[in-house]
Amino acid sequence: MIKLYDYELSGNCYKLRLLMGILGIPYETVPVDFYPGREHKSDWFLRINPLGQLPVIDDDGLVLRDAQAILVYLATQYDAGGSWYPRDNPALLGEISQWLAFADGITATASAARLHDGLFYELDVEAARAGAHRLFRILDEHLWFGEQEKRDWLCSAPQPTIADITCFPYVMLSEEGGIPRQDYPAIRRWADRVKRIKGFSVMSGVFPAGPAKAA
Repeated sequence: MIKLYDYELSGNCYKLRLLMGILGIPYETVPVDFYPGREHKSDWFLRINPLGQLPVIDDDGLVLRDAQAILVYLATQYDAGGSWYPRDNPALLGEISQWLAFADGITATASAARLHDGLFYELDVEAARAGAHRLFRILDEHLWFGEQEKRDWLCSAPQPTIADITCFPYVMLSEEGGIPRQDYPAIRRWADRVKRIKGFSVMSGVFPAGPAKAA
């Protein structure tokens, strides 16, 4: 069984819990006291991940770090239908890779602002918020144009991919870093679609979808 080194309030850890729940992958968690204990910098954890970062998984001896890399592994190894990371479609894999990189930018901005406000990290929070808004504008415009083309998801596939999973958490948690989303209606509609994926699970600060609107 997969062992997930986990911090409940981490958006990057949540990405993995979310995908594993959707795919029905059994796993167990090893809680890591990220705050205030800073256990991710402890000697025992640094032997698992010398970078001192979460998440990490151990799948029967295969130890992997980095949320994006782990999402690729999980979708490749455990999605029998091959829709979350379609290995036989190079163009779509390229699209997904773009959004995996984009998600790193969201982590560096929206997540950083959340760490500042919630866990008292010292950083330039105004720069982080400005950077997040720049990325959110790009994301919102991309989703709006996609809706005009009858596309519901970040990539051109007719179903969600790990691109949607990787961008979702820190967008949803952005208000905990002082980054409101009221000016991004396409993002809000996309988030509602993600929340309606079968097997969707929540975390603190991420709520279930509201009642479906009548047609």
